[in-house]
Parts: sequence; C-alpha cells; structure tokens
Amino acid sequence: MSEQHDAVDIIRAKRDRQTLTDEQIDWVIDAYTRGAVADEQMSALAMAILLNGMDRAEISRWTAAMIASGERMDFCSLSRPTADKHSTGGVGDKITLPLAPLVAVFDVAVPQLSGRGLGHTGGTLDKLEAIPGWRADLTSEAMLRQLDEVGAVICAAGSGLAPADKKLYALRDVTGTVEAIPLIASSIMSKKIAEGTGALVLDVKVGSGAFMKTEADARELAETMVALGTDAGVRTVALLTDMATPLGLTAGNGLEVRESVEVLAGGGPQDVVDLTVALAVEMLAGAGRAQDEGEVRAALVDGRAMDVWRRMIAAQGGDPDAPLPTARETETVLADTDGVLTALDAYAVGVAAWRLGAGRARKEDPVQAAAGVELHAKPGDRVSAGQPLMTLHTDTPERFARAREALAGGWQIGEAEQAGSRSVVLDRITAEEADR
Repeated sequence: MSEQHDAVDIIRAKRDRQTLTDEQIDWVIDAYTRGAVADEQMSALAMAILLNGMDRAEISRWTAAMIASGERMDFCSLSRPTADKHSTGGVGDKITLPLAPLVAVFDVAVPQLSGRGLGHTGGTLDKLEAIPGWRADLTSEAMLRQLDEVGAVICAAGSGLAPADKKLYALRDVTGTVEAIPLIASSIMSKKIAEGTGALVLDVKVGSGAFMKTEADARELAETMVALGTDAGVRTVALLTDMATPLGLTAGNGLEVRESVEVLAGGGPQDVVDLTVALAVEMLAGAGRAQDEGEVRAALVDGRAMDVWRRMIAAQGGDPDAPLPTARETETVLADTDGVLTALDAYAVGVAAWRLGAGRARKEDPVQAAAGVELHAKPGDRVSAGQPLMTLHTDTPERFARAREALAGGWQIGEAEQAGSRSVVLDRITAEEADR
C-alpha cells in the first residue's frame, strides 16, 4: 500500500504548491514507468504541475529521471563532433530535410531522431516516407555506421530512449495537460539529452501555426529548455522563429520533400533557405566548427549539401531520383479581390492540409503522401481577383469541402503595402539569458 500513499503525498505536495524533492521525483517517474503509479494518479500530478509550475531544479531533476528510465546513446566512437536540432513544430516546417545534409558538409555528424505528425503539425518521418523505398527504422549500429560514412541520419527514435516520456506523452494528450511548459520542456529535452548529441539548437516556433501562440510563452519554453540542456552538459541555444504564416510554399508530405530538394539545389523559398542557414550556423558553432553565413549558403548553391542528401536517402533504402507521389485530385482557391495579401494564417493552412489527408488525428492513422496545400502567394505579395492563391491536393476529393472550411477567413487581402517583411528569426536565446 505504501507506493499508493507515496503517489498521493506527491500529488498533494504539488497541489499545495510545494517544491518536490529529488527523491520524490526519482521515485514517481520510476514507479510510473514500472506501472506502480496508476494513470489517474499521474494525470492528477500532471494537472497540478500545469496549474502550479515547477522551478528550474525540479524540471532538471524530472528530466534526468525521465532519461534514467531508459538507455542513452553514445557517439564517442565517431571521428567528428555531433550536433542536432529540434523544432517545436509548425506548418510547412520541412527544415530538417535540407538542414541535416547541409551541416554534415562541414564535418559535423547530425543524428536527427525525428517523429511523426499529430494534429496540424507535420512529422519529419511522414515527409521522408513519401520517398519510394525510404525507411525510418534503423538499428543503433546502422545509425552509427551511417553517421560515420554519410555524416547525417534522419530516423525514428528507438523505443529504449526515455520510455517514461512515451507513457507520459500519451497521457498528457488525453488529460488536457499538453500545454504545461515544465512537461513540454522535459519531454523534448529528455529525448534529446538521452540521444547523446554534443550540441543542440532549438527552433521554438511562435504564432498561430505553432504550439506557443505568444512570444512570452515561447520565450519561457525556450529559456527552460536551454537551461535543461546546459544543466545536462549539452551546448544548447534556441532561436525563436515566426510561425504566424506557413514556412515556404508547401504543407504536406511529398510536397514538402519536393520543396526541400529545391532548397538543396540552390533554389527554394527565401524563408526556408534563411532559416535553414541560420540553424546550420548555430549547429556548426555549437559543435566547434564555426562557419560564416556566406560559406554555409555556398554549400547549398554549389551542390555539396545535395550530394550528402542523396547519400543519406540512399543509405536508408530510398531512391533520390524516384518521382514523388502526386495527388489524384487538385482544387484551386482563388483570390476574390485585387490587392495585397496582408495575412495568411498558418493554423488554417495546417488544418486544411491535415483534413486533405496529410496529417493524422490518432497515432495509428495512415497519412497520404501526396496530400497537402501548395501556396502561390505569401503575405506582402500583390494579387488580382481570380488569381490562384493556393492549390489543394488529395487522393480523396470528398475531403475538399472540409479543407475549404478550415481555410475560411484564413487570409486577408488589403490595400496597404506591407512594411518590410518580418524576419523569420525573431530572437536568439543563450544559456546566459536562460540563467537570468
């Protein structure tokens, strides 16, 4: 009976705004992973944490306990330093695809353990699975071999990393506690620290298409995660980036791969290129291989990053030359008036892509490789009545109506010329700022 009493004592302590001790945190994470603490008890504790928060020492210990619930990866055998990036998720966020091979050009290994999409944010693995033959699941040995030979790998995380997080993540989803910053931060960072990377760059999205709608919330999350990484001995920096409007001109799996390949060929939309380069510069600096921005951009233009991409895709069974899947049906959304596109809501576009079949409502749902939204204009562009604003792609045309509903009111056409477009990178948060 004592284990049940311990759980209730810990729930009461956090309910009453007390600071949990190291012993309480270690015990509750271990007991929950073992099944000795019931889901309803962990749900109550998660809600208490959402309402009453945790201090830095508590979050640090919580994260360490989640890491201790599983195995840790070790990249010491590699001849080059490692760096990784984590994005908090957005609409059209295909940055991992061009970024991993770009950083690998400069003799830094990129072990990018990625996930699948849920809701309106797309998953990196779903995107890459649009490439014929490509597979996400690698053994640890195959991953190390690919890092050694190619320099970059994007694959699924093994089930052994932070198993406590897997259980808690599913629970948060159904108990209204997803938004708790201590739980978001410890969930992301337990996996990234267990992954064993030497340097980590966090891309924390802000705006309607992001998890964090306000800059204040995004900043708090970024500072919390940078502090956690720093406390664990990982060189960590965060960029706050704009997610009020979609990144690039595509949202959807195969569509985003196509756009990523355009970036790797030296083209692609400016915002995608700028963010890829900004994150690469941070990753290289963190790994002790600093390069200036011009040199990083050059590796996209001259084909070096594309060479790594082709080797990375082929190493995981994919055919880099195979045509990407195309949707059986398309429908065009037209501008209803002349003027300047003054707003294009990322969330509306994300939900539309999801409803077209690009995303999933439940973890086990399949996704359509070719479904999504292709944009023909971005805020600041002048448009004419009847001009295509976007094209909707799906294999199941009965989905068009609900996608159009999601887009209703999702853009505005006005008269005023936009003042200079805002940079995609809004701010940079370092360990020093996280300490303040």
